[in-house]
Amino acid sequence: MTSSYRINYQLRAHKRDPLIEFIKGLLLTPFVLHAKPRKPVIAPPTVPVTGELTNRRGSSGNNGSDDEKNDYQEEEKPMVDANLQRYLEIMKSVEVMIEEHRRKALKGVPEHSRLHRIVPSVASFFTPLPLEAAFLVANAKHSIAARRFVPPSFNDIRRVLNTAQVMAIAPTLRLITFDGDMTLYDDGTSFTENSPLIPLLIALMRAGLHVAIVTAAGYPGDAVKYEERLAGLLRRFDMEKLSEKLLERFYVLGGECNYLFRCGWKQNEAGQSVVGLTYIQPESYQPDEMLAWKHEDIQELLDVAEENLKRSVASMNLKALVLRKSRAVGIIPSDTGIKIAREQLDECVLSTQQRLLEYQQMSADTKPAIPFCVFNGGNDVFVDIGNKLIGVQVLQNYLGAAPGATLHVGDQFLSTGNDFATRSSCCTLWIISPEETEGVLKELAPLLPAESE
Repeated sequence: MTSSYRINYQLRAHKRDPLIEFIKGLLLTPFVLHAKPRKPVIAPPTVPVTGELTNRRGSSGNNGSDDEKNDYQEEEKPMVDANLQRYLEIMKSVEVMIEEHRRKALKGVPEHSRLHRIVPSVASFFTPLPLEAAFLVANAKHSIAARRFVPPSFNDIRRVLNTAQVMAIAPTLRLITFDGDMTLYDDGTSFTENSPLIPLLIALMRAGLHVAIVTAAGYPGDAVKYEERLAGLLRRFDMEKLSEKLLERFYVLGGECNYLFRCGWKQNEAGQSVVGLTYIQPESYQPDEMLAWKHEDIQELLDVAEENLKRSVASMNLKALVLRKSRAVGIIPSDTGIKIAREQLDECVLSTQQRLLEYQQMSADTKPAIPFCVFNGGNDVFVDIGNKLIGVQVLQNYLGAAPGATLHVGDQFLSTGNDFATRSSCCTLWIISPEETEGVLKELAPLLPAESE
């Protein structure tokens, strides 16, 4: 019989990040012990008092209340300072644990680190993380140590980790990759010409970085479809008259890892020079392992996924359609305006993941396992051949960027998201909106080398 503990774990595990939960738990102790609530102010008595009593208490009759206010004013700053100091001590301790984990990983025994024993699922760290310094930056923005009723939250710690990663990787950064929806533009929309992110992306390219969008959207070899999604960005590149050398630092990798395009000047149908995308043949950048994936094996895997998705749609009465592509299959709302509940989407993801893993285990003796990705896209679910881990590794090999010099920015880092896998091959920033992407790029830009177009 399935225990309630196992049921609760299954429901919650995919919504939690173990490292962030660990840090949040550590910071809760000083919050409870040192972020004391404000002392109550005692109101003066409402009953009339005699002149003799008034003289003894003073003309106002509320000296006790003034004393309470003075006590609070005297204690408030030391209390905040003490709380900040304890938060910083904890962040420094985690910083040291991460560095020990990195040393053990370099020796090939990451499981021997103290951090791994406490958080067994902890990912790789390709740079040190200056968490103490990053916490000071976050505290200056969000007054974390001054809060008395709201403890350090998931988002507080996520932002601290982002800032620490930006500070650490800036001197060595060579390749930065981005998710599309909810990272560079709102879900289901396109890159607009007036996006505040465009000048920041151009600044990254002028600093000598390769910039790439790694997206699940898959249009086999069709540059026009991607140009439509990025029309505003490409028009701004055109308006800025960026050089060919600069444009060649911008890439789009679609279908997680399957379709690579390079930016540059090209002729349109009217014979005019415009900024667009050029498809790069797989043989020039895909490793032998990817080129060895057989078409019939891919289709058989997608058949199994499609069958499970159809069963999920039927069993939960979802208003959704199944969409099949050459290297992907998914479900999308059957009409505009329909919103599918997150829990239903997660059910489709987790059940399809389980079904595909069972299928690959049963057929392990007859055919190699093809990597796949099943993810919740916010209002849809897709199964893609390959994943963003492979996508980032392809770009690293093609452009000559090491894991410690690569940064991926995305919003889907829970286990049901398709950015999650990139943690194994590069440094990452977990954001939740294009506005947060703008914020982290503004943190990064001043730390990069001078422009070297």
